[in-house]
Amino acid sequence: MAQHPLDDPAVNPFEIATKAAEQLAERTGVDQHDVALTLGSGWAKAAELIGETVADFPASEIVGFGEPAVEGHIGSIRSIRAENGTRALVLGARTHYYEGHGVRRVVHGVRTAAAAGASTMILTNGAGGIKSAWRPGQPVLISDHLNLTADSPIEGATFVDLTDLYSKRLRDVARSIDPELDEGVYVQFRGPHYETPAEVQMAKTLGGHIVGMSTALEAIAARQSGMEVLGMSLITNLAAGIQTTPLSHAEVIQAGREAEPVISALLAKVVGAL
Repeated sequence: MAQHPLDDPAVNPFEIATKAAEQLAERTGVDQHDVALTLGSGWAKAAELIGETVADFPASEIVGFGEPAVEGHIGSIRSIRAENGTRALVLGARTHYYEGHGVRRVVHGVRTAAAAGASTMILTNGAGGIKSAWRPGQPVLISDHLNLTADSPIEGATFVDLTDLYSKRLRDVARSIDPELDEGVYVQFRGPHYETPAEVQMAKTLGGHIVGMSTALEAIAARQSGMEVLGMSLITNLAAGIQTTPLSHAEVIQAGREAEPVISALLAKVVGAL
């Protein structure tokens, strides 16, 4: 089997992203996209509500992308023209850190979006809630994150300021659509196992409110590429030790399905307001 291009340490991952962006331009007929979205569990229907689909094809046809490994994730890339003229690139092929393919593959979608011209990156996920007042099916904004993967997408002595990583301006745009949106600090664990109750309490002590297995590494890569970042989590369950019943991926999928119409409409309106 041929080596994946991003697995060669001698290869510049930004060059692969540039090549992928060139292929996207050829496939979509769009020279530059304005905003990119990675749609996590429960968020997929937003792609159908944003606007007119210009192109839709398997992500695996673009260099550096593969098939999704998780149920509930779509495996396509879609180019959409919103009613306000915004060009949106929807990335349905997310590689999770726990798949063991390395950070370069995890953030390839973000880097490709930046190379395709997108200045705004919207990262969504399904996650566990630490705040006991939250309920499954509730969307929340990400105000900051704790990266507990012990890894980074940044290679070498490149120092990137993450002070305002999750844009307050974009959170305000989202709240102009839904003033009731709460927010919290997202904690990315390595996965794929769910967190223990003790780990959830650790995250809470450290200042976390949301626990999951994606997003933080992608957000760092987006900032490195100069993008403005909006993060949104769908609370699919309360985290271990806060929720009294056992956690399961089936529960996550079900919560996403039930919330999908509402949160997808919300996200589509956010894109329309950018």
